[in-house]
Amino acid sequence: MRVLAVLFAVVSGLVLASVPASASSSSLWQLTDLAAQRVAIADKVAAAKYGTPSPIDDPVREQQIYDSVAARAPELGLDPADAVRFFHAQIEANKVVQRGLYARWDAHPSEAPTTRPDLGEIRPVIDRINTGLLTELSASLAVRKARSCPTRQLVAAGVADVVHRFDVLHAHALGEATSATCITR
Repeated sequence: MRVLAVLFAVVSGLVLASVPASASSSSLWQLTDLAAQRVAIADKVAAAKYGTPSPIDDPVREQQIYDSVAARAPELGLDPADAVRFFHAQIEANKVVQRGLYARWDAHPSEAPTTRPDLGEIRPVIDRINTGLLTELSASLAVRKARSCPTRQLVAAGVADVVHRFDVLHAHALGEATSATCITR
């Protein structure tokens, strides 16, 4: 079954690659790729927090992100509640990776990180990705409202899974991150 999923994603990727740049606003690729980058950086966040008193859940930081997104959304033509819903999915996806890695490292201590990245260096990267995500939420608004959005999102996530070479944990987190992409009314 995994082979079929990979084959589907590769074929879909070839189809997406053939779309001219001028039609990129009709695609969810940029948005999905940024979500995948945010999922991938969760590894560094987990490594920075693992074995410290810093909890996976950080309600203060999360609220700062939600408040910032809600404040910036209208200037980009976005509904603040929709933007916050999307970013909630990003944050929950990050937690999926952190919890999964914690469990893996607890079960296999030899796989635990031996160095601790500085969250002060990671957060600006996350902030840049967040800015890109917000911009792409606006750029892809029409396709996110379209009936075809769930299918397009499935294809984009499948391609991102292959491009980023995600394992099962990260693929699951990407599914979480992209679960709020489409606007259903």
